[in-house]
Parts: sequence; structure tokens; C-alpha cells
Amino acid sequence: MSINNEQTTFRGSTHETVEQPVLLYSFCPILHFYHHSSSFIYFLRCFSCVLHFLSLINRDITQKGYEKKRHKLIRAYPPPLVDVGPMSHRAPLGPPSAARFHRRRTSGTRDERYRSDVHTEAVQAVLARHVERKVAVPMPSKRRSLVVQTSMDAYTPPDSSSGSEEEAGPGDDMSGMEHWMSRPSQLGPAHLGSTSSSSSSTQSGGSGNAGRLADSLAHTHISHLAHTHLVHSHLVIQATAFPFPPPKNPSSSPRVYVCGVLTGVPVSSRVSAKIQQLVNTLKQPRRPPLREFFVDDFDELLEVQQPDPNQPRPEGAEMMPVRGEALGVVTNWPPSLEAALQRWGTISPKAPCLTSLDTAGKPLYVLTYGKLWSRSIKLAYNILHKLGSKQEPMVRPGDRVALVFPNNDPVAFMVAFYGCLLAEVVPVPIEVPLSRKDAGSQQIGFLLGSCGVTVALTSDACHKGLPKSATGEIPQFKGWPKLLWFVTESKHLSKPPRDWFPHIKDANNDTAYIEYKTCKDGSVLGVTVTRIALLTHCQALTQSCSYTEAETIVNVLDFKKDVGLWHGILTSVMNMMHVISVPYSLMKVNPLSWIQKVCQYKAKVACVKSRDMHWALVAHKDQKDINLSSLRMLLVADGSNPWSISSCDAFLNVFQTKGLRADVICPCASSPEALTVAIRRPVEDSSQPPGRGVLSMQGLTYGVVRVDTEERLSVLTVQDVGTVTPGGLACVVKPEGVPQLCQTDEIGELCVCSIATGTSYYGLTGMTKNTFEVYPVSASGGLVSEYAFVRTGLLGFIGPGGLVFITGKMDGLIMVSGRRHNADDIVATALAVEPMKFVYRGRIAVFSVTVLRDERIVVVAEQRPDSTEEDSFQWMSRVLQAIDSIHGVGVFCLALVPANTLPKTPLGGIHLSEIKQLYLEGGLHPCNVLMCPHTCVTNLPKPRQKQPEIGPASVMVGNLVSGKRIAQASGRDLGQTDDNDQFLFLSEVLQWRAQTTPDHVLYTLLSSRGAVSSSLTCLQLHKRAERVAALLMERGGLQEGDHVALVYPPGIDLIAAFYGSLYAGCVPITVRPPHPQNISTTLPTVKMIVEVSHSACVMTTAVICKLLRSKEATATVDIRNWPPVLDTDDLPKKKPPALYKPTNPDGLAYLDFSVSTTGMLAGVQMSHNAVGAFCRSVKLQCELYPSREVAICLDPYCGLGFVLWCLCSVYSGHQSILIPPVELESNPALWLLAVSQLRVRDTFCSYSVMELCTKGLGLQTEALKARGLDLSRVRACVVVAEERPRMSLTHSFSKLFKDLGLHPRSVSTAFGCRVNLAICLQGTSGPDPTTVYVDMRALRHDRVRLVERGSPHSLPLMESGKILPGVRIIIANPETKGPLGDSHLGEIWVHSAHNGSGYYSGYGEEVLQSDHFNSRLSFGDTQTVWARTGYLGFLRRTELTDANGERHDALFVVGALEEAMELRGMRYHPIDIETSVIRAHKSIMECAVFPWTNLLVVVVELEGSEQEALDLVPMVTKAVLEEHYLIVGVVVVTDIGVIPINSRGEKQRMHLRDGFLQDQLDPIYVAYNM
Repeated sequence: MSINNEQTTFRGSTHETVEQPVLLYSFCPILHFYHHSSSFIYFLRCFSCVLHFLSLINRDITQKGYEKKRHKLIRAYPPPLVDVGPMSHRAPLGPPSAARFHRRRTSGTRDERYRSDVHTEAVQAVLARHVERKVAVPMPSKRRSLVVQTSMDAYTPPDSSSGSEEEAGPGDDMSGMEHWMSRPSQLGPAHLGSTSSSSSSTQSGGSGNAGRLADSLAHTHISHLAHTHLVHSHLVIQATAFPFPPPKNPSSSPRVYVCGVLTGVPVSSRVSAKIQQLVNTLKQPRRPPLREFFVDDFDELLEVQQPDPNQPRPEGAEMMPVRGEALGVVTNWPPSLEAALQRWGTISPKAPCLTSLDTAGKPLYVLTYGKLWSRSIKLAYNILHKLGSKQEPMVRPGDRVALVFPNNDPVAFMVAFYGCLLAEVVPVPIEVPLSRKDAGSQQIGFLLGSCGVTVALTSDACHKGLPKSATGEIPQFKGWPKLLWFVTESKHLSKPPRDWFPHIKDANNDTAYIEYKTCKDGSVLGVTVTRIALLTHCQALTQSCSYTEAETIVNVLDFKKDVGLWHGILTSVMNMMHVISVPYSLMKVNPLSWIQKVCQYKAKVACVKSRDMHWALVAHKDQKDINLSSLRMLLVADGSNPWSISSCDAFLNVFQTKGLRADVICPCASSPEALTVAIRRPVEDSSQPPGRGVLSMQGLTYGVVRVDTEERLSVLTVQDVGTVTPGGLACVVKPEGVPQLCQTDEIGELCVCSIATGTSYYGLTGMTKNTFEVYPVSASGGLVSEYAFVRTGLLGFIGPGGLVFITGKMDGLIMVSGRRHNADDIVATALAVEPMKFVYRGRIAVFSVTVLRDERIVVVAEQRPDSTEEDSFQWMSRVLQAIDSIHGVGVFCLALVPANTLPKTPLGGIHLSEIKQLYLEGGLHPCNVLMCPHTCVTNLPKPRQKQPEIGPASVMVGNLVSGKRIAQASGRDLGQTDDNDQFLFLSEVLQWRAQTTPDHVLYTLLSSRGAVSSSLTCLQLHKRAERVAALLMERGGLQEGDHVALVYPPGIDLIAAFYGSLYAGCVPITVRPPHPQNISTTLPTVKMIVEVSHSACVMTTAVICKLLRSKEATATVDIRNWPPVLDTDDLPKKKPPALYKPTNPDGLAYLDFSVSTTGMLAGVQMSHNAVGAFCRSVKLQCELYPSREVAICLDPYCGLGFVLWCLCSVYSGHQSILIPPVELESNPALWLLAVSQLRVRDTFCSYSVMELCTKGLGLQTEALKARGLDLSRVRACVVVAEERPRMSLTHSFSKLFKDLGLHPRSVSTAFGCRVNLAICLQGTSGPDPTTVYVDMRALRHDRVRLVERGSPHSLPLMESGKILPGVRIIIANPETKGPLGDSHLGEIWVHSAHNGSGYYSGYGEEVLQSDHFNSRLSFGDTQTVWARTGYLGFLRRTELTDANGERHDALFVVGALEEAMELRGMRYHPIDIETSVIRAHKSIMECAVFPWTNLLVVVVELEGSEQEALDLVPMVTKAVLEEHYLIVGVVVVTDIGVIPINSRGEKQRMHLRDGFLQDQLDPIYVAYNM
């Protein structure tokens, strides 16, 4: 490879070469003609009009877009030198980027942290290129209250702006610092990238995508059954950034019960326009494209990233180890560090050793070598003799002792450190714990515990500042061992006896000190350094840096560890140097302080980090008398960071005029394990410039060194860090696997063999072996050296002349799809995105998380409190574009958090592992989130391709070949045995009961307190029904066959009105009354059912009559169009002349109107025959007789709930105890107390009732037990539903009330649907419900594969109850209509005497739906007429036996066909995705999913503060990706109670979808995943 030794040149404007849109080329000749013409200006004005017209055609109607197009067209033609009037003073839209750079560079306001000028130029060029592509990203929607909470008042700015993990610098809250840090605000061409998302943010209502959306919406399915219209709302441009109404109070928002149909979807709503924008954005080409590969339908294989055949590979020879120069032999070199201290302390006691500064920059204390020596002896004596007793001293030589000193007290630390060395105890320097919950403090405690530390040395001031308990004691910090805190100030110490003297040995292999190291995962390790390593390291540094006695050194670094400790505490004493220690607190106030100290003390050496150079750059312009000619070495501690080069260059550029020489800047590379690895030496001959390498970023991601010459957009410029330290041997090995030597052009991990390295991780032998005992091997397999090497954790290569180049750290390495990316590189790219005024510099964390078996990049940054939503969002989208283009990798999540909220290290830097942990737990509380799963998740299974249709013959052959039986089953026969079976009509049964058992109680209604509010005997019901019939005939004037709407609350009146309608020969329709508190949404449904059913009159109570005539009702619907409303509270006294006697058993008995979960309203016709067969079937299954009592807690308006409430008691004669579910809202225990007190054996409820009891009574079981609640008599507790059994809810219910006597086997489910209101019902006898576990992945392919419980992707399914008597079931293929085999997934078809006769509609459209009720198989039994349920399920023959002795066939319902979502060619059931989402985060109360334009929309209800809303977005996205291999398109976070449910507790997902698209949800946050 070759190294570029020249200074980097800067590119010109890269945006100049972007192609013009083809559409506009036709105007170029005209432009050329007018170019030199006097009418050029006139043409421009005409041309502006043309442009404006074109922009309207392209639906870009923003002023910004218009200006941009205009500028793009005319920029190639310089304007003529004519007076253009008032326009002449306008600044050009943007100077070339080189000019922009020059202006900024001289202003001294560049943020050089992690930045390179080439890199900044590259980022700007990339963004300019993206502007031309005009990728619009939809901006998230946020509720106003959430925006307000992140305002400027809510947060204090952070006290740091550093990007280093250890230390931070002066914060933006410092007075006078803001103007240094602020970026120029000129909008150059690169800045035009900010318009890429402007049209989609606040003005998205007018984004023009609504028109395209209208076309797609024109084909959406609208129910033929409900008389609905599509609403066309006008296009409105939202002028405000907060388009939501004021937030509701979450605590007071009730759950919305929906029973009607929304009247269509608006075609130009703001939300749907954003979704369309998202769809358009997702059509952009992805990187990399999905590879084609074969996948079996049965297995969804995640794509394994195939190696790129064109990827660069190393081509050089094997890299041989490089040896540093030999350690020189010094004549009177001390045999140990303590001996050096003794020498200087006795020979030159007055020589200054260390000067500490106060926050004003004035010397606070000068520690001389004499003072250091005497104080260290005093402390050593006290440590050994004054802790514990003489017989049992607390600390013995070799024990570990913690050193806890603040960063502004180097003097006390130095005395403590040397006191420990003299006492032969091992110091463990750590940070001061500021609180019991400090970030990373717990891990430090674990280190102290594993080291066996029992004593902590600290200063007086620090001891006073530690948190104390009420008694004044220092509490034990979380995870810390119990410590004795020992103050080291001289006044607190005893004087040692005259004859006591420390034993000073030669340096040996005993441990000298332990330096802590924080790992990538947050764990803290202790690196042990022996006394001989310490001595040798000091000698190597002395030789490298040419240290001499009495030199002055300015140290800005942390003196407790790393370079600051090695140079400022250890090597300085070895050479009797004078250290000026500049504390972090002073740097925050005066960033120039270290330069001032260099000038003041004529210091020869300064130890800094690149951020210190940057702050000096920012602050230098007011200083006149700076002279740096005394500096012979400026040691850059983080010079190994690839992005420190820009700080070094800029610093040299500015301070060269102040006496700074180019050769003075000396970057070094170090690590806790290997100590100093390499260091660039100050050379007297400045003609030899330092080494530079301009490397291809793409090559680096493959671990290969490639010098980049052509494509300058993605390069990394690295500087050398000098040669290997004296006495060391270095080599480069492969980062993973066997430590094999790399090739010369290959990136690997540096390993060092030297005496001057760490020797182990304290107490961790396994990790020590992997790091400190590495034996590199050559390609042939031979050992490189017989001595062990130490892994440094640094990635890089060794260039010509033995120069070491570092490209990153192992801890910052992120492997995505087999390519390596460095976290620091990505931070640098984010920081290069202009403008930087929205986030805090250096408060950016980059880490990776594992999603779908690959690493994904997450970027978290702190947002300034004064930045607007739109500005921040634009910055985020530009960061994503820059990272994607420069690094060739997508970002999974970019999150902005409020200022000052990221966990900090003690020096104010960000604590990476804590941030990552918060992200994984969903506890970051970001204020802005942008997820990009579509961009970066490229290993999803291939979408399933539908196979060509399989003919019935091949299906039949397949069944025959496999020997499987056809999946069909039936309940037992309906016998005719009882007296009432002789009647064909229910009205006749009631009259017969009124004659034979007039006083037998049929119905008992309970109030909310559990008392009987009313009851009906057979005779009472008959007489009331007669009077209702008289009312209908006389006042209503109804004829035979007229329809009557019964609008009643759950109760006795409803039953009497139903039988009265039958007595009058009318057809009743039960309708839920409107809710008094919610008339505007519930009354239209009532009106719609009345209209669609063609009701001739409405019967109701006086209260509801009044409600229907109220002002709110008349404002909602036109009351004049209603049929007559009859009040049944005022019934006539006389009987009707004659009761109607029906003659046709196939005639219509009643209409069953219900709303499906997809929001479709339909009325099913139930004949007298079907009603009789239905009641008989239920009677046989549940063994219902007159002596029985059944408790019913169901809504009585449709389905099985209505049949049980109104019909079964009359038919079977048992007593029904009626409990309206609405009463449970005020008294959740009502239902169970009634069951217990009335000793009921059979009870029916809905899922919503069961959920109410589980949640409302969860903590009250003991109290209920005390009240005498006993459920041991319950034989059957049946949940009535039209869905897959909710196993988790039924199990929770059974488990919760098991202590109150409820037997788990008594809890079961029923299953019914529109075409047949009850297909399965567990009943009282027969085998227990069975449970199977199926593979969820196979279900997506419409297959059933049984697996063991607990296996991956297993889904438990419970049998939906026993098939009712008289019911036959077959499983059919919904497309081919052929029968399927046992355990095959298909549509459930049912044949039964109580099937519905068909849908009722007054518009002649029932022919379209006749297929639902009258279907025939395409082969096999083609004669039987079946009804199609619309539900997918399968039959499975079990080992259990039925009552008749045959093997039992169990029916398992999987889900509704109309609710199933077709995504990626597979069929997903919403409930499965919702189960995963609810588990994703503790704050998700409920959720619902639905598809929209091939995007998956997830709506979650937040249980918690709005601050947690954005935490849910990454958690939900990840959960759905991991478990279902689906990318969530939109995440909507709402208040509790927003997701609508029907009376059966089923989610109305299509209502929710319509509400979302009409922007009616008032969401807390809407995230559009890219």
C-alpha cells in the first residue's frame, strides 16, 4: 500500500454535476437564446410561471420546492449584467462548498470532535445527491402535550458536550460559550437536503399523495349490506405543526363499544397521505437487494448473508512482527518507583512535583518531592498499623485498597497512591460515586468485591461530599462490598515512630496497582500491573518522550488511569518532573486554561485529548499573548482515534503562528491491557512530515486496506501513531478465531509482547488466558514467538517504516451482514451532518442490537431543548441518508432524547452500556424516534409465491395416497322425546307452558347490587306478550309479517316485547339502545339497523322514547324519518282479539342483526324451524330441564347471547337468572356472587365479562372468600364468542378463582358465527376440552403442524367446545371448495337444521351472499348444502371417547378469513401479532393490528405517562420482526380505551382503521417506520 503524505485537499462543489430532470431539457434552447438578450428577465418571469405550473403537476406545491426547481434550472446560466431591481441584493442560494469550508475554517467555529474535513465534505455531497433524488420521509405525528413537555423549560442543558465515553467538556450552558460552538447558518446547496422531508412534515395534508390514495381507495371493499356512502373530504393544507385536538384525559376515557359501521374512509386524510408517502419512500431501491433462493413452503428460512464475490480481499504478504527499539541502559536508573521517590525526596525535597489548580486557574497547592515522600511514609504507616488491631490488622501487604478521589484533587491522590506502594498494598483507583444509582457504579462495586477490597482511601472534602444516611453514615452503594472509609489528610494521621521505615525492594512480579476498565457490555474488569511492568513502562515512556529531570509537563487528562496516570503520576516522579494538573472543572469554565499554563510555566510537554485541542480552537480568538514555542511535545492521548486527525490539523493550522511546530504533535495509541502500544516521537528534523493514509471506507468494512483515489465520498483519513514502544514486539492478528498473522494490507487486532504490559484481569483466569496469553501463529501454523502476546483491543495495521495506524477499537466494532463498521466512524458521520444546532455535540451513542440474527445499528443523541420538531426530524433523516451512503449500512433506530437525560460517566461522558440497556428495556424515554427496519433488515424470508391452483382431483388423490380421512365430524342426533318437541313454533310453546305450569318462574333479573329487580312466570310472560301484541295491532296498525325493532336495555321488557311480536305475527329485531353519554356515535347504528331491516315500527321504553326525542338525538339523526315509536311502559289493558297462529315452519321468526369484527353490519334470517332446532340442540347439549337454573351474563341482542337470554328458557322450561353485563362495571363481583349465592351449576358469559372479573377482582379473592363466595358447584362456565378461544384469559380466570372452588375443567368456550349462531358448545357431559400446540410458521402457509409444548414458534390452541347435536362439520378448501384431510387447515363449513336462511337486506343484494348459506363441495359429497362460516380451522380426531363410545373429533378455530391479513404472500391472524406486541413492553395495555396498503399498522394503548410513548416504537417493531418476520409500517400510540370492541369483547379492527385514517384517534404519537 502507499501512504499519502500530503495534506488533504478539499473537493469543490459536488452538487454541480447532478443530472437535470429530463422533462425540463426542452427549455434549454430557449434559455440559451435568451441568455444574452435584454428580455432575459422577462423570460425568467414567464419561466417562473411555467415552473409553478410544472410543480403543481408534480404535486410539489411548497414554496421551497418551487425555489429549488427554479434554482436548479437556471444555475448553469449566469445572469446578465443588468439591473434586476429589488432582486439584486439577494444572496445567492449557495456558494460552492469549498468556499463555504474556507469561510467556516477561518471563523474557528468548526466542531472538530470526531471530524475530518474530507468527511464533512463527503457528507454534504452525499446529502446534496439525496436532495436531487428527492426522497420524502413522512414526519411522525406527535400530540401537542408531548411536544410541550420537551420544551426548553423542561430540561437543563447538559454540562458536557464531549463525545468521549470517559470525559466530557464544557457544556453549552456556559456563559459566552454558545457563540463559539454555534455553526454558521448559511444554507448552502448541501443544506437543501432539509427540504427532502419538508413537504411531508407539518404540511402533509396537502402533500398531493391524497389523489393517488383516492384511486386506491375507490376499490376498497364497502359492505353491500349497509347503506353507506364514501365521504369525499376536501384537500386541506394543515398550516400548523400540531394538527390534533386537545388531549383527552386518559384516566377518564372509557372503552369505546362500537356496534355500527363507519360511513366509509376519507380519500384525502392527512394520515393516509403520510402512509402513501411512506409507501412511495419504501419503493426506493434497498441496499443490498434480496438474493433469490429457494425456500420450502414449510420452513421460513432467514436469508443467510452470502459473501459478496466482488468484495476486496487482502493481497499483501504476511505481516511479520515489528520490534520497537531496544530499551537503553541507564547508568543510575532507580531499581523501583519507590526508590526514585526516596531519591528525589531526600536529594531535592524542595523541587516541585505537582501543582494543583482551582477553578479560577490559580495554583491551589504545590506538592514538593520532600512533602510527597514524608506524607507517603506517614500514610503507609497508618494503613499498616492504624486500621484494625495489632493482632488483627485490617490491611496487610498485598491486600487491595480502593482509592476514591475527585478529579480536582491530584495531590491527595498522588500521596495515597505512593503511600500504598510504600506499604506494599495494591491501590485500585476508582471514580467517586455521586449517588447510590450512579451509571456503572454497580459494576465498580462488583470489581471491588471480587478484589476483596474492605478499605477505601479518600480525601476530607470527598468524604464530606459522599451521600450520607440519616445517622451520618455513608450508605452501602448498590453492588458494593462493605467498606471502611479512611481519610488520608495528614491532620487525621498518626506520626510514624522514628525507627519505622518502609521496606523498599527492587521491582518484582508483585502487583503494583489495578486499573479498572469498562467493557462494551458495561462490565468492569481490573487489569493488574506488576511492579516490574510499571518500572519498565516508565523507562519506555522516558525513552520515547526523551523526558529529562525538572521538565514541566501540563496534564489535562484523568490522573487516575490510562495516559494521565502513566505520565502525570508515575513517569514524572521517575524523572523528577513538575506536573501542572488542569482539572476538568477548570476546563469547563475556561477551555483555554491548559494553553495559558503552557505559556505561563514554559512547559515542555502537554498531555491532552483531541477535544481539548478543539475547545482551545473554539476559544482562542480573544487571546493575543499566546506563545507555544516552549512545547517540544504535545501528546495526544486519543490520537489513535481515526477522527482525531482533524483536531490535530486544525490546531496546528491556527497555532502555527503562535510558535507551535508541526513535529510537536505526537499522537499515541494505548489500551488498559497493553499500556502504551505506540507513540509518535518529537523529531528535530521537521522536513519529514507525518504519515497519512486515505483509506476506502468500503475496504475497511471488509477488513482490507485500500488507498482511495477515485471516490472521495466514503474515505477515512488516518494518521500514524508513531512506532512501537521501546522494548516491545508488535504484530497484527485476525480479530476472530485463531490469532493468525494478518497480511500487510489487512486490518487486524494489534498484539504486543513486552514486559511493560498488564498481566491479567484480576480473578478471571479464563478471560486472562484469552487476552494476556496469546500466541500468534503464521500462515504455516508455526508460533511467532515463544513468549505470550497481549491483545490491545485496537484495530489497525502496521505501515511502511514500522508506523502504526489505528482504524478503530474492538469494543466499537459492529458486525452487520458480515461487514465491520466502527461506532466512532458512524458518530463522525452523524456529527458532520449540518447544521449541528439540533443535538449536543458528543452526546451521541452508537451501538448495535441483535434483531433477526444480525446486528443492527442504533444511534441515540441528546436533543437541544430549543430545537423544533421539524428541524430535529430533518436532521435525523439527513443523518440516516449520510450513514447509508457513506458506510453502506442502514440504521435500525435513530432516537433523540431530551437534553441531559443520557446516563453519564463520572467525568460527564456518555455511559454507552447503560444507554444500550435502557434501550433494550424500553426505558430511554426518547422525544423523537425514527425506525428504519425496511432499509436495514434484508435477511427476511423470501415472500411466499402462491402456487397455481390445485384441482379437486389432485386433492382427492393426495388424500387417498396419504390415507388420511376426510376432515368431517358431527354432533349426536336430535331426538324428539319431550312434550314441547311436538310444537313447531316457539309462541305455541309459551302458550302451552302458560296453561300447564302458569306459576313456574322462567326469568329473574338481578340489579347491580345482586337483588332480584323483577321476575316473570310462564303466565306473566304470556299475558304481557298478549298486551304487547294488542299494542302492535291497535296503535301500530301492523300487519302479519311486518318487522318491528325492539330497542330495549337488557331485561324482562325485551323478552315480553319479543313474544308479543310473535303473537302479533310480526318479525322482531333486537337492537341495542343508544348510549345516553354517547348518542352521537351510537344512535346512527340504531337508525341504520331500523332502516336496513325495514322496520314498520320501533318498540321501546318511556326513558328511551324520551332519549330518541332529545336535542342531542335530533342533532345526530333526522327524527322525522323514523317509523312510529311505541312506548311499551303504557300497555293496553285488554287482550288482542286473536293471537297469530303461524302456519309455515320455514317462515321468518326473527332477524339477527350483528356487526362483525371487520365492521360489517348484516341481518341473518332465522326461520321458525331453525329456532326450534336450535333450542332443542342447546337443551340436549346442556341438559336443560325445568328444575335447572342457569345464570346468563351476556348481551341479549344477537347470536347465542340472544338465544340464551330470550328463547331457551321458554323452550326448555329452566329458570334463567339474567345479569346485564353493564352492571358489572359498577360491581365486578355481581356475576360470581350471584352464581355462588343462587348455587347455579351452569353459567354463560362473554370474554369482556371474564376480563372484567380477572382484572377487577384479581386482588380481592381473599375478601370474596370471606364474603362466602363459593364456585365449587359450577359445572359449566361457558364463554360465548365468535373467535379463537383466548387461552391466556381462560387460564388466568381459572387460576385466579381456583382458590374459590372453581374447577379448571368447568371453564370452556362456545363457537358460533353469522351463518350458524352456535356450532360448538362444551355442555355438561363429554370429554374435557383438548389443547394442541401448532407451529405458527406453518399456519401462515395454511398448514397445521403439531409440535411439542414450549417448542419455538409454538402456538397453543384450545378446542372450541363440543359439536352441538344435529350439527355436521366439514373442513373445505376456501378456494377450490374441495374437502380437506384430518389436521388440515381450511374453512369450517356447517350443515345443520338451525343454520340461518340467508342475509336480509332490503336492496335485493342477498344473491351476492347466497354462497355463504348454500354451498356445495366441488367433489365428494356434492349433494349436501353447507353454510360457509368464514372461519379457518381444522378437525383432529383425539384419543378421547364421546358419550356414545366413539373417538372424539375436536374442532380448533384459528381465525376469521375476512380478518386474516395477506402479507408477504402469507396469511397472518391479527391475534397472533397482537399477543407478541402486548408482551413487548410492560406499558402496553392493549393493542390491535390491521393492514393498510400492504403496510402493517400497529395501534397500542399506553398504560403510563406520555413520556413512555416513544419507548414502545422500537420494542413493538423488534417484537414483530423477531416473532413474525414482518416489518411494522406504522406504530400508533394512543390512550387507554381507544381501541373499539363490540359487546362480545371482540376488537373492531376495521373501525379502528377507519378512525385512524380519518385522524379521529387523537394519538399520543404516530411513527412511520422507514
